[in-house]
Amino acid sequence: MAEVRIGTAGEPQKTGSAAARTVYGISEVTEILRALVEDSLPSLWIQGEISNFSKPSSGHWYFTLKDEQAQIRCAMFRKANYYIRPLPQNGDAVLVRAKASVYPGRGELQLIVEHLEPAGTGSLLRAFEELKQRLAAEGLFDAARKRPITAIPKRIGLVTSATGAAVHDVLTTLARRWPLAQVLFYPVPVQGADAPAAIVKALHRFSEARDVDTLLLVRGGGSIEDLWAFNDEHVARAIRDCAIPIVTGVGHEIDITIADLAADLRAATPTAAAELTTPDQIEFSDRIESVLMTLTNQIEWQFEAIETQLQNYATRLQSKRPLRRMNERAQRLDELELRMSRVMDLRIQECRRQFVVSQQSLTRLSIDTRLGHLRQMLSGLSTRLKAARGHRHIRHQEKLAHQAAILASFNPNHVLSRGYAIVRDTNGTALRDAASTIRGEHLRVQLARGELRVQVEQTKLLR
Repeated sequence: MAEVRIGTAGEPQKTGSAAARTVYGISEVTEILRALVEDSLPSLWIQGEISNFSKPSSGHWYFTLKDEQAQIRCAMFRKANYYIRPLPQNGDAVLVRAKASVYPGRGELQLIVEHLEPAGTGSLLRAFEELKQRLAAEGLFDAARKRPITAIPKRIGLVTSATGAAVHDVLTTLARRWPLAQVLFYPVPVQGADAPAAIVKALHRFSEARDVDTLLLVRGGGSIEDLWAFNDEHVARAIRDCAIPIVTGVGHEIDITIADLAADLRAATPTAAAELTTPDQIEFSDRIESVLMTLTNQIEWQFEAIETQLQNYATRLQSKRPLRRMNERAQRLDELELRMSRVMDLRIQECRRQFVVSQQSLTRLSIDTRLGHLRQMLSGLSTRLKAARGHRHIRHQEKLAHQAAILASFNPNHVLSRGYAIVRDTNGTALRDAASTIRGEHLRVQLARGELRVQVEQTKLLR
């Protein structure tokens, strides 16, 4: 029989001729099992009863989840259980979301719990959160869409059950606080399968009629199942589509429904909704009396101030002797009027004299005589213009000839015609120094007529 040595997994040690067996350590087996379990199973929703619950100082929770036939250990770490309230107790029926794993320390199958909620209401709470997040993403709960509530309503619409305590509380509160408002009551069921459609129908009725200033949608307290009609999506959308501002008062202060989030104003209870909708008649009356008293005092004070100011004006006016000053101004006005009349007469006489003089001058100077003088002036100016143009043309021709001569003196072809040449390298650069060439280099020599291609045989530098 061949000898077998224990080594790492997948690496058996052979000491004999027979095929060796693979031997694993306990920790290796538990790691393999944990990987198989975690990779093959997704997160699972599991319902059961808590037992053996413990919470050590680390903050992690350890408990057993069981039913009538089986049980399994669970661990819920501190980051996952931080916000869960109240603390679970032994015997609680719960719904958990968990991933299956293997605890290597004991080699036991266990659940790593990611979420925990009470069983039964868990599905409703989950549906509530899903609908809440979806409608919030649409902007249905945005504060910018909330409409202001009428401060002093004349007609109030009430949508609630005809048999519950809420209708009595609301009507009593409205009658006590603001009896001037007329209440239009539309009874509907507030729980059960038929409740959402009935509530939507009532809201549509008030929205189309527009015969109230404010609409109250209320019901008394109850379990989450009892209040579920107010978590209906159609009810939420009907609230936002309603043309009338809506105040909700559903359940107790701790109860918040989708209808509360969609409403223009949420009250903690039906009674609180009635209070938020109406002013208190006693406070309102006191405010009116206070305002009237304040206005009366202000008007009296203003009358007194105006009377004092008028008396001051009368005293100042009397001290200025207005009648005497008016008489003086009238006399001054008469004097100015007489002076203006004399000046106008003198001005008219002067204008008449100048008109006669101008008329006589115009008669003496005939039109034909002026035309003759103008023709002579035009002829003289024409002769002078022609002479000036001729002189200017001659000066420009002389200047042009002089500039052409200067330009021709810089023409390189004239230099070449006197026996000079321009030597360029193959790049066309003009050479000025023999030292810039090498033996055997090809050069181009430009003459006055034509061009030569030469090759350097020798360079000689002149000192």
